[in-house]
Amino acid sequence: MNSIPVLEVKNLSKRFGDRGAAGLKNISFSISDGETLAAVGASGSGKTTLARLIMRLAESDEGSIRLQGQDITVLHSELLRPLRPRFQMVFQDPLAAFNPRASVRRILEDPLRLHGLAAKEEYDAVIGATLERVGLSADLMARFPLELSGGQRQRVAIARAILTKPALIVLDEPVSALDVSVRAQILNLLLDLQEETGVAYLFISHDLAVVRAFADRMIVLEEGRIVESGITDEVLANPLADATRVLIDAVPRLSA
Repeated sequence: MNSIPVLEVKNLSKRFGDRGAAGLKNISFSISDGETLAAVGASGSGKTTLARLIMRLAESDEGSIRLQGQDITVLHSELLRPLRPRFQMVFQDPLAAFNPRASVRRILEDPLRLHGLAAKEEYDAVIGATLERVGLSADLMARFPLELSGGQRQRVAIARAILTKPALIVLDEPVSALDVSVRAQILNLLLDLQEETGVAYLFISHDLAVVRAFADRMIVLEEGRIVESGITDEVLANPLADATRVLIDAVPRLSA
């Protein structure tokens, strides 16, 4: 395992003037190759803000974000572009993340073209192989997002994320909108891809039953602060923070 963390966050803070937005206060953690760290917390705890800051979709006020040892908080626009393939994101609602007028082929072609990852004549072969890698038929290339099921759309979102061979994928509630049976299939797919590639995951969630099955370690956020962290099984077996106990109590099979 590489001694340099895939992701290292130090003293990250974000303040909002709007009271409705959740900020962050002095957040620090790291994630290694092939590891899954879950960031959990109730609504308004700062989970989504954390994901947006790490993806550089918003700017932090203080602290640093290092991707494979490189500080990406100081990089802007053109300097950040070459690093974009290294860190990708899968959203809770892939339908909202896709252009509904773009076919699956176009959705998956965009990162290949933008980052120069394949020659134009190779697009169909690369896209077809990637679809099959996430359990979809290459025949779906001509379909549009609205013609797919929720599980199929999330598989396309995962395919788009892995096309760039990232070191880190931020998973923002990736299964919360799916049926229980489909949820298990998507989680198993993500675990298989991680075992195959060594990709690291930051898993944003409020569902501790899913976190227990999926994450190696976890941090618990409350009002923008980390109030508890540790190995997932140990935190869930012996929670120290009130916020963690509240989340556990919301899941009967964990609190029983």
